[in-house]
Amino acid sequence: MTHEQATAALQNGIMAFNEQYEKRAFDIVGLGDMGIGNTTAATAIICEVTGISPHEAVGRGTGIDDKALGHKAKIIAKALEFHKPASRDGMDILTKVGGFEIAGIAGAALAAASKRVAVVLDGLISTAGGLIAYLIEPKVKGYLIAGHRSVEKSQTAALDYMGIEPVVDLNMRLGEGTGAAITINLVEAACKIMREMASFDDAGVSKKI
Repeated sequence: MTHEQATAALQNGIMAFNEQYEKRAFDIVGLGDMGIGNTTAATAIICEVTGISPHEAVGRGTGIDDKALGHKAKIIAKALEFHKPASRDGMDILTKVGGFEIAGIAGAALAAASKRVAVVLDGLISTAGGLIAYLIEPKVKGYLIAGHRSVEKSQTAALDYMGIEPVVDLNMRLGEGTGAAITINLVEAACKIMREMASFDDAGVSKKI
């Protein structure tokens, strides 16, 4: 895409988040995706940023066979060699090997962080979007939560790069928001425990003599 298209897609993600936030303020949001073929763009982004090779990083996505898996790795390698994105420039990477949906996710993550809203990334695609947001503004990391560990190896590379540990590992390949929904419940439970759970003294628990 052109730089103007990438910027517009990023801004669309920002506006989409802001529209919902203005209707009703909230403290946490889950970001996921629905798509076919976008694991290729997401993996290309992660390879460029983290340095992991396409052959190490590629996964089966929706279930491709070994032949298609090898072809996918070659396509990613060729795309990175041809476009030569700057490995620390989020907008350059997004423009050269990203996708419009990944740009939208990145924009939503940036908008959420600006409102001090926690962002739960769900699966490979939204993790790539979170990685782009992190490159654009590293301070966004403080608001990012990895919902679940994907079986896609490149997601682990991206999370390791950002220093984020997934909340759950359920051997899932989903990115449509499933892991985010599970994790949001766990985050809410953790917050209640921190704020509302009684101490031994508060609960009158007997002490051993």
